[in-house]
Amino acid sequence: MRERQTQDIPATMRAVLLRGVTRAEAIRLVHCPVPPVEPDWVLVRIRAFGINHAEQILRLEEITAEYIQKPVIPGIECVGEIADASNSRFFPGQKVVALMGGMGRSFNGSYAEYALLPAHHVFSVDVSLQWEELAAVPETYFTAWGSLFHCLCMKPGEHLLVRGASCALGHAVLQLAKALGCKVTATTHRAARLAALEQMGADVALLDDGLLAGRVQGIAKALELVGPKTLRDTLRCVEPGGVVCNTGILGGEYELNSFDPIKEIPNGVYLTGFFSNTPTQGDIDDIFSFLEKHHLTPCLGKVYDFDDIKTALEDMDRKRVQGKVVIRVA
Repeated sequence: MRERQTQDIPATMRAVLLRGVTRAEAIRLVHCPVPPVEPDWVLVRIRAFGINHAEQILRLEEITAEYIQKPVIPGIECVGEIADASNSRFFPGQKVVALMGGMGRSFNGSYAEYALLPAHHVFSVDVSLQWEELAAVPETYFTAWGSLFHCLCMKPGEHLLVRGASCALGHAVLQLAKALGCKVTATTHRAARLAALEQMGADVALLDDGLLAGRVQGIAKALELVGPKTLRDTLRCVEPGGVVCNTGILGGEYELNSFDPIKEIPNGVYLTGFFSNTPTQGDIDDIFSFLEKHHLTPCLGKVYDFDDIKTALEDMDRKRVQGKVVIRVA
């Protein structure tokens, strides 16, 4: 462990610290030490971060698992500046994004004013976006990008079905797919959100009752964000030669029990899945290049100050916000 450059780094910081199952109304900011820097890790001063369904699962369920070393600071993504570059390629003050790789589970994450993060999961960015706009990108847009381009290999003009499109990820997918020139059918199980999907650019917005097969035609690619709960039905929604990518688990079911791939994957249909744990600098560069090329502004639902994180999480848990929820730290 090397000696820290202390002139601009305080000794303590505010953070959310989880010790067990924690409902949103019990969330509190506490003071704890700023972590000491280690080789191959960098200290990031967090300016903003997005909150995600994955962190809700951690707070309410996964926190009891033995592989979560408690207490833990949650948060799987952030944007900010390098406070201490350690022995990395970065320099102090450099603008960066960070996501995944164990953030908020294997080691402390982003619900804090500073985070000590492995250098290989921190990525430089050179954009003029406000911190709040930038914070809407890392995990959400990487997941959308990987699902659309790494797994579904989307091409202009193809017809995409997005199942569970009213979440923040669904909004990002819609934005990217329409910019690419695709036709998009988007679904939601909440009638009140159909109009928002149309405003986001969906060519068709459907109320999802769990049975879409037979109601949609001409689907070349399908992105399953509800997850195993509706995956069997989604497999029957695409045309022969089509591809289904399972990315989300919004339906609250995490596995396909008694799944028989020979009988339940229709002939000529392909099934894949996207796991967002392995971003690269190339991925981040490609995402921001695409946003710039198509003059896209990251989709934002609502921005809260760090002091109001309890309210933000309550609103997220109760589905009061449509789109990405971002926390402004400093």
